[in-house]
Amino acid sequence: MTGNEFRFFLSCDINLPVTFRIERLEGNLPQSPASSELDTSTENRNAELHVECTLYIDGAPFGLSTKTRLESSGYPYCWNELITLSSKYRDLTSQAQLAFTVWDVSCGNGDGLVGGATVFLFNSKKQLKAGRQKLRLWPGKEADGTIPTTTPGKVPKHERGEIERLERLVNKYERGQIQRIDWLDRLTFEAVEKIKEKESSRSDNSHLSLVVDFCSFEHRVVFQESGANFYAPSPVSSTNELVTIWDPEVGRKNPSELKQLKLARSLTRGIIDRDLKPSSNERKSIQSILKYPPTRTLNGDERQLLWKFRFSLMSEKRALTKFLRCVEWTDVQEAKQAIDLMGRWETIDVADALELLSPVFESEDVRAYAVSVLERAGDEELQYYLLQLVQALRFERSDKSRLSLFLVQRSLSNIEIASFLRWYVAVELHDPTYAKRFYCTYDMLEDNMMEAGENGDEDGFKLWHSLVRQTELTAQLCSIMRDVRNVRGGTQKKIEKLRQLLSGLLSELTYFEEPIRLPLAPSVLITGIVPSESSIFKSALHPLRLTFRTASGGTCKLIFKKGDDLRQDQLVIQMVTLMDRLLKLENLDLQLTPYRVLATGQDEGMVEFIPSSSLAQILSEHRSIVNYLQKFHPDEDGPFGITAQCLETFIKSCAGYSVITYILGIGDRHLDNLLLRDDGRLFHVDFGFILGRDPKPFPPPMKLCKEMVEAMGGAESQYYTRFKSYCCEAYNILRKSSNLILNLFHLMAGSNIPDIASDPEKGILKLQEKFRLDLDDEDSIHFFQDLINESVSALFPQMVETIHRWAQYWR
Repeated sequence: MTGNEFRFFLSCDINLPVTFRIERLEGNLPQSPASSELDTSTENRNAELHVECTLYIDGAPFGLSTKTRLESSGYPYCWNELITLSSKYRDLTSQAQLAFTVWDVSCGNGDGLVGGATVFLFNSKKQLKAGRQKLRLWPGKEADGTIPTTTPGKVPKHERGEIERLERLVNKYERGQIQRIDWLDRLTFEAVEKIKEKESSRSDNSHLSLVVDFCSFEHRVVFQESGANFYAPSPVSSTNELVTIWDPEVGRKNPSELKQLKLARSLTRGIIDRDLKPSSNERKSIQSILKYPPTRTLNGDERQLLWKFRFSLMSEKRALTKFLRCVEWTDVQEAKQAIDLMGRWETIDVADALELLSPVFESEDVRAYAVSVLERAGDEELQYYLLQLVQALRFERSDKSRLSLFLVQRSLSNIEIASFLRWYVAVELHDPTYAKRFYCTYDMLEDNMMEAGENGDEDGFKLWHSLVRQTELTAQLCSIMRDVRNVRGGTQKKIEKLRQLLSGLLSELTYFEEPIRLPLAPSVLITGIVPSESSIFKSALHPLRLTFRTASGGTCKLIFKKGDDLRQDQLVIQMVTLMDRLLKLENLDLQLTPYRVLATGQDEGMVEFIPSSSLAQILSEHRSIVNYLQKFHPDEDGPFGITAQCLETFIKSCAGYSVITYILGIGDRHLDNLLLRDDGRLFHVDFGFILGRDPKPFPPPMKLCKEMVEAMGGAESQYYTRFKSYCCEAYNILRKSSNLILNLFHLMAGSNIPDIASDPEKGILKLQEKFRLDLDDEDSIHFFQDLINESVSALFPQMVETIHRWAQYWR
């Protein structure tokens, strides 16, 4: 579309009901005079609010009023409820208004009016308003729909400030009228939030506002009454110019096709379809459809083909998810038939059940069926998917869903699942949109554990108390970090302060009254911190390196970070752990190091400490990787003077991480976040950029530096050939499980992980591309070998690496 074109829909052509979403109430509720006379117990109660919505046409009410549900969770009052009126857009006039009145039913004396606001549906240019609108409420006044109204929701021009200007720009951004630039957008939204917090904390800012999100269409909607089309087409020119003519039927469904589809899927055809068998060509088409990744949308012909042969496909478990995608769920009879068939279908695998929990499937029966399949999975397998299952709660239809009940019930019999479920849910309590749902799950877990009675040698109360003490421990560690950061001087002075705190004021952390379950590994009981073996890393955030005593008499080391969002690292390590399991199931152990990571908050968390050295440090001190390995595993008769087993371990780990970092699109790889253990195992840390994002220009497909190849004997050696063989074998094994990995990332689509939240659909498609599902195993081997050669021969990254070393030196 060129810059001087304006595409639009006419309101008289939109045969859809008026739809909008009541989001939340902003501002502080005024205290009624009656409440000051009541006792303190009454004052502490939460208001029970609902919003009454009424459509006015030319100053008169039109249709029945609609009310939202009661919201009593306290500030912020968040409904996030979709309201659909009986009136349609084609019925609206240019003077149509929506009146919103907020009521508080907790007062009990009939005087529960909070305030009201009215807004026109069309602006001064006769265009339908779209996107998020912030309406100022008139306290103590019921919304007035007359013309002119006495309760206008629009803030007067002379009162508009910086907040109103920013909100108008955010509204344009959300409607796609402002270009998206991920890194700049993130900084901008942080600045906007700070301005909002500052503005809301002002004592003179006492306005109540209702946030309403109006429906957005592909193009602007322009008001026009039903009747003749007054927009005459452009005159035909005598020149050879192209003339753009607006077609009012663009985007509409063909009524003939809809009728044919309804006849083809009518219940009377069920008897005929039951005996139908696909021809050889149809069978090939069906098999091709079944190989589609879960991210691919089926077209009309493909949907019809699967529906036609649904009965013959019931023994093919892979076909169920594809069949459920071709169902027209708005048709009650068709949905009923599909659910009946689903119950008789060959039971699907757990990986496919995860697909049914994605936002694509809204039917409660389908989601309940997916949970019934998950119930067959063992505790070990369930832990691999637990992070995504918690995120899938966002897509459920109710707060107490079948999925949440299942997760809580499984937690009662496994303390590790209970501990991780509690942490995963606790981190999401700060999400304003879904906070109520996650609070409900958290309360369910607490109530069930307290009532569970005896669980092993401990009762439910003690088990829950042991988990709560984990939070108390992290709070104390955050307090220590604040004290240590305030110490002036170098890292050594901060370390002395840390050990002084642990031995003095906070000596209770040296020996706990009762053992605490380690949040990273709940099966391990820790009894205290060893001050002499605890330290601080030299970096801007000053993370703590802590050594804990264990109840078994040993020690365990971990890193505690504050000021860094570890949720993305947690996801990547979960994927590394899962891929390690998938490879081992195929008898391929690539000596990976899936260390544990747990986000205990939005900007804090724990990381398992693995003794190792960065490649930058190794090359600086030993000049080569081989010299470093010779120090720990010398063998005069072995390859390059090191033991064959050590070299094999190094080659395998290089191959494993080369494949995994390529598939996950890990960016910002340099010699400081590539670590090597004494036994030859290489591993990656710090995953600030994933799914193809990278701050460096022209990044290679995978991080395989010259020094790593030299440690294998060079690009012509037999060991480098073995490395490439391991890479290709691992790549083909992981390609077989591409659906599982894609489904897990699809469930993360609603999460607040930066590189996913910025554009979930684009990120998942990038991940899908990495699997090259269009290739067979042999072609994929050639493809991956070319990738390796491309990465090794890339010279530009070496120059960037040199610059990075300089930056590290001067830092």
